[in-house]
Amino acid sequence: MAKVLKEEDLIKNGKRCDGRGFEDLRPIIVKAGVLKQASGSAYVEWGRNKVYAAVYGPHEVFPKHMTNNYKALINARYIMAPFSGLDDHSRSGPNRRSIEISKVAKHVFENVVLTNLFPKTMIDVHMEVMQSDGGTRVASITAASVALADAGIPMRDLVCGVSVGKVAGELLLDLDKYEDNLGGSDVPMIFAPRNGDLLLYQMDGMLSKDEVERAYDMALGACKKIRVLQENALKEKYKEVFEKIKGGENGNNQGSY
Repeated sequence: MAKVLKEEDLIKNGKRCDGRGFEDLRPIIVKAGVLKQASGSAYVEWGRNKVYAAVYGPHEVFPKHMTNNYKALINARYIMAPFSGLDDHSRSGPNRRSIEISKVAKHVFENVVLTNLFPKTMIDVHMEVMQSDGGTRVASITAASVALADAGIPMRDLVCGVSVGKVAGELLLDLDKYEDNLGGSDVPMIFAPRNGDLLLYQMDGMLSKDEVERAYDMALGACKKIRVLQENALKEKYKEVFEKIKGGENGNNQGSY
């Protein structure tokens, strides 16, 4: 019979269950342009989380009565595939959690996308969690930001996020599923790292004033590292495009991209 984990089991000899230090991120892979039919797309593998994001638009608003004459509308949709996890969060169809995360993602992107450049249009941002292991909202928004950039949507900055929580009396960066479920608090944060703008701050549990400040610093420092991965994913995608164009020119435009 499998042992039932308790909060005190998550930290042993100054290390977490997976061997990470208190301020270590899980391994993160970011790829841009992974879906051919979307205007822009991205894939993020964050620990055992696997998330796809796709952007469509700007396009005509539907239903038409929602049209804004001065800016584009952001339509964000977060959903977890039924097979993504073993809890109620991943049951088929929208639920209260997916609706909530969709709304907070919409608010995040409304603060960075230059919507005034695309009046009378709508931009659809889809985030699909294929496998979950804690921290799916920050992983999804991180992926969606890359997808928006891949679609050529002008933004003030790439946005990304990470969670910080308190487990067995210690502040931990980037909680996995067990740390999230068994720990005493969870604080997901989304930043625009270039200026340090905080775009999302949600707290589940209690932290002291000093812990709030420390958590903020931990998250912002981690997001600056994540932003580098986002930039590299976009550079890699467009490096391949440039090489195909260059190859076509060298071959008298035969087979150009």
